[in-house]
Amino acid sequence: MMNKMCTLHKVSWVLVIIGGLNWGLIGAFDYNLVNALIGNWPSLERIVYVLVGLAAVALLFLCKSCKACKAAK
Repeated sequence: MMNKMCTLHKVSWVLVIIGGLNWGLIGAFDYNLVNALIGNWPSLERIVYVLVGLAAVALLFLCKSCKACKAAK
């Protein structure tokens, strides 16, 4: 399935998985992986969170109009 998607959707899936794992770690162990990896750069951490959110929106709404996704069906 992954090789028939466009690049936007592949990147979006990776970001959404990273975000999901991060929230799972926060909920289960109170450990923020994004903060641990980025360190003392709160603006960069915020950018990562925005990109994860945009990736989720892209997966929700853009797949319907993506030519590569339509061709894969």
